[in-house]
Amino acid sequence: MGRCGARAWQELLVLLGGLCVWGSGAQPTPPGPTRSSVPPLKFRLAGYPRKHNEGRIEVFYNEEWGTICDDDFTLANAQVLCRQLGFVGATGWAHSAKYGKGVGRIWLDNVNCAGNEKSIRDCKHRGWGNSDCSHEEDAGVICKDERIPGFKDSNVIETEQSHVEEVRLRAVVSGAQRRLPVTEGIVEVRYKDGWAQICDEGWDSKNSRVICGMMGFPTEKKVNRNFYKLFAERQQLNYRLHSVSCTGTEVHISMCTFQFYRGNSSAACSTGMPAVVSCLPGPLFATGSAQKKKQRQQQQSQPRIRLKGGAKAGEGRVEVLKNNEWGTICDDRWNLLSASVVCRELGFGSAKEALTGARMGQGTGPIHLNEVQCLGTEKSLWSCPFKNITQEDCKHTEDAAVRCNIPYMGYENLIRLSGGRSRFEGRVEVAVGAAEGDEPRWGLVCGEGWGTLEAMVACRQLGLGFANHGLQETWYWDASNVTEMVLSGVKCAGHELSLNHCQHHGSSLNCRNTGTRFAAGVICSETASDLLLHAPLVQETAYIEDRPLHMLYCAAEENCLSSSARHANWPYGHRRLLRFSSQIHNNGRADFRPKAGRHSWVWHECHRHYHSMDIFTHYDILTPNGTKVAEGHKASFCLEDTECEEDVAKRYECANFGEQGITVGCWDLYRHDIDCQWIDITDVKPGNYILQVVINPNFEVAESDFTNNAMKCNCKYDGHRIWVHSCHIGDALSEEASRRFEQYPGQLNNQIS
Repeated sequence: MGRCGARAWQELLVLLGGLCVWGSGAQPTPPGPTRSSVPPLKFRLAGYPRKHNEGRIEVFYNEEWGTICDDDFTLANAQVLCRQLGFVGATGWAHSAKYGKGVGRIWLDNVNCAGNEKSIRDCKHRGWGNSDCSHEEDAGVICKDERIPGFKDSNVIETEQSHVEEVRLRAVVSGAQRRLPVTEGIVEVRYKDGWAQICDEGWDSKNSRVICGMMGFPTEKKVNRNFYKLFAERQQLNYRLHSVSCTGTEVHISMCTFQFYRGNSSAACSTGMPAVVSCLPGPLFATGSAQKKKQRQQQQSQPRIRLKGGAKAGEGRVEVLKNNEWGTICDDRWNLLSASVVCRELGFGSAKEALTGARMGQGTGPIHLNEVQCLGTEKSLWSCPFKNITQEDCKHTEDAAVRCNIPYMGYENLIRLSGGRSRFEGRVEVAVGAAEGDEPRWGLVCGEGWGTLEAMVACRQLGLGFANHGLQETWYWDASNVTEMVLSGVKCAGHELSLNHCQHHGSSLNCRNTGTRFAAGVICSETASDLLLHAPLVQETAYIEDRPLHMLYCAAEENCLSSSARHANWPYGHRRLLRFSSQIHNNGRADFRPKAGRHSWVWHECHRHYHSMDIFTHYDILTPNGTKVAEGHKASFCLEDTECEEDVAKRYECANFGEQGITVGCWDLYRHDIDCQWIDITDVKPGNYILQVVINPNFEVAESDFTNNAMKCNCKYDGHRIWVHSCHIGDALSEEASRRFEQYPGQLNNQIS
């Protein structure tokens, strides 16, 4: 979002707009009724820096501008697009948002043209709006600088830049220049090789709201214009825009109406003042004590909206709380206006992207809302018109998500990777001492205790998505001259924005092995798995079995019984087992693969296959205060695809020393009637309890969301029978419903009445 600079202020780059070229003349609609009602597509070149015949390719479809993903992009695609822009052909194309990242929809992905098509409509692609890309993958084209003779809409090249793409807030108040985020300053737009100001003639709070949203702030506040008037009188300013008029709902100033100054008339700003904006940061980025107090007050009341499954702050699947249960939103009519209401409500800026098609993973539980149609002025999503969902309307493959503008904090400048084979992996190096204004000193992080949660924070701070692995030894990445350990005892919860926000030893370094081979490392990934236990199946399949000891020798060897079983009169007697089925789904965007390689898998005689994870689930019986009453069971599994959703192929199976894992869209089923799929409750007294199952409890394998790994059920045991009910994923209910769950009648005294 920004770039590091020696000067105190930082810039937030937001890219949009461009030289508009209407492409209807290059694509005559063929005869016949099938295409007569299809509106012509419009195209434009956008981005910066660029010439008139190159840029990010944007297409106007369904009343909305959007981009094209660079996946599988070819020169043949560029040929078709350049002709639709009115050029005779293409000389090349660009990937990875060379001309800057667009905003809004990514309309096309995996486009495959032969090169002779009349329109991009005629090329193969995934379908309009169906994409798994981000705007970092926006495609660009370089067209031959020769026009098609007679092309109706000529590409008029203006001598001056006629669009606004990059905007920043420049802090000028003493003290604020060094502090991040920059919440107040002069609004500046990129012009040629420098920056220019906006005349504040007619400037109002709606304009300020748009700028604040772009900078990652939910709201604007009044600013002391007198100070800036004095500042402006002493400065030589270069005005570029005037008469800016926004409605307040735009996600970028380029969507507002405005006028350019032409030639040398920039001195004609009648007010003599540059536009100045002051913004209020959201709770996550609050700095002052008063703002932090407000943040604590907001946290005390439970929000009715949240983001899940995103790698960075301000992005994720949108979930809403209704009838004490969290659910998702269907993506029908989901757009930037509604997405911006969500972003601002959560304390971020306006929306960068309104994502459809479960781009941030599929949710579970109910789909609460459909066809949300916000105006953009609402304080809450719940104030927007929407339709209640019906069973046939939507599936979780249509879950809506957002990417919000967030303030530039500069965290990515305090961390880097070295020695890796790609930019996504390497030994972690952190900068210390930068806060005092000195030149930062780079050093290593002690690998002791470094795990997946710490790696997740490091990858987030680097802007590289999720963590695949957190590595405690990195001797194979010994490629840097940085050798000093500067950080130890790092312990993260997993949600922090920077390693400095995690617990650590500070300046009191305490690391047993300070050699570079024991420095922490990471392997990052843009996607991650997300496992969930199918809670209703546990409830439906739970029962008690008194199993004779002579049938449990194998299970005893596997430590599947309570320790008291060792003192039983083998082979006589029995153990009382609470049995149930486990069906574990991968709802994420990457396959769940065991951390251990095949060479370290363990053969389990009981199950007659290899287990790739020592501890994959914890099974426990708890009292309401969390005390374990059964010893529980740390289950190791062989991971495979038992069943998959329609159109998803199985990839993993346990038989014949096969590859292990769980594919996206598949589930691993452990039936109630196999060995060790139980909790030994022989020593449990009658009472009311909580059955808890936790998947991936030691965070051995990275997931996009660990908060949904626990499942809880209420249990009533009378010494002969057991009733299991109210099974749910740990974070599926409201706080109030969770409290009721833990305090249902008879639960408090833990006795059967």
